[in-house]
Amino acid sequence: MPSPYDQQIEDLLTEYRTAREQAVDTHRRINEIEATATAPRRSVKVTVGAQGQVTALEFPTNAYRTMAPKELSKVIVSTLEKARAKALEQVMETALGPLPGGLTPAALARGDFDPRVLIPEDVRMPDAVRAYLEQGLGATKAGGRE
Repeated sequence: MPSPYDQQIEDLLTEYRTAREQAVDTHRRINEIEATATAPRRSVKVTVGAQGQVTALEFPTNAYRTMAPKELSKVIVSTLEKARAKALEQVMETALGPLPGGLTPAALARGDFDPRVLIPEDVRMPDAVRAYLEQGLGATKAGGRE
């Protein structure tokens, strides 16, 4: 004879399997992320992976040839940092997905948001729970007691 909890257990297992598949898919999408930044005058172009590792360093024009070594070094480092910032933003968007109130992952990372967007003033809950909290055990949906 089936238990009254069999369907609930099956639903929980289905939710678990779905969440696991989503996690595997998110991991795959994060590992596929690449971001590229190009320096002014197109002197340097840097591509990085999801963890910020350099996957390509290019010099699209001959502009780098007229630069002093120190200047070229600064351009490479700043372009690399721009590419890493782009990659991090893509990773966060992929990992976090859509956020409430139009909040972007970049704004979340910078702390540039109003926390009230994430934590609403009014807590949503089922009517039965709200009735219990307001009137105690035995309250009905109509607001009276059973």
